[in-house]
Amino acid sequence: MSQKKKWALILGASSGFGGAAAIALAKAGRNVFGVHLDRRATLPNVDRIVATIAKEGATARFFNINAADHERRAETIAAIRETLLAEGNHPGGIDVLLHSLAFGTLKPFVADDAADRISPAQVAMTLEVMASSLVYWTQDVVAAGLMGEGSHVFAMTSAGGHRIWTSYGAISAAKAALESNCRQLAVELIPRKIAVNAIRAGVTDTPALRKIPGNDQMIERCLAIHPAGRLTVPEDVGSVITAIARPETVWMTGNVLGVDGTEDLVG
Repeated sequence: MSQKKKWALILGASSGFGGAAAIALAKAGRNVFGVHLDRRATLPNVDRIVATIAKEGATARFFNINAADHERRAETIAAIRETLLAEGNHPGGIDVLLHSLAFGTLKPFVADDAADRISPAQVAMTLEVMASSLVYWTQDVVAAGLMGEGSHVFAMTSAGGHRIWTSYGAISAAKAALESNCRQLAVELIPRKIAVNAIRAGVTDTPALRKIPGNDQMIERCLAIHPAGRLTVPEDVGSVITAIARPETVWMTGNVLGVDGTEDLVG
């Protein structure tokens, strides 16, 4: 009997790093559970990713939900578990969990007008979506027995976790918290032989980057200083995840892995 395909679970699967990783992991022989939040205008790109996964001979099951909603998360985990049970691939059907959620408030901490500065609710929301949700999804996936020995958890961070950019304060704090969460999860999950690492991508022209004020200057600066003369692309990250996500590499855990072609070193 042929071995069942493993699945990847990607949070933020509809564009950018999540979309590229979904396709790369499908090419490497995995099926893909994708979690995303899209309205009608951006659904065609979701359809493109799903179709590309299918062309690779893999199965894609996507859930259009708010990944930070606790009830929706529980419903999705239950649906994933049912899918794996139906194909006889439970427990341990998921061997890659990627957190690539990019949704936060881009406002300064201090402004003369209260309406122009970030609010407590916005700070809390940014932290919840971009950092705390990693903990909750990992808790539920592990508790449901969906990840076994040799599995990998990845979370997308950025140089913004240790550098300052205009109006990036709440996201910078969330990225720093995300890296800390990865370290804590790595320590708690290594007895289960599950690795947890953050991936620090370089400046990448994604929909999330285009929402940051001054993104054009960010791109120009990177191109001016980068030894290779180019930006990071989502496929760089997809390739690294695919290369690392093997059972024999779980001892490499608790790290922030730079995927930027030395950008952070020279910048």
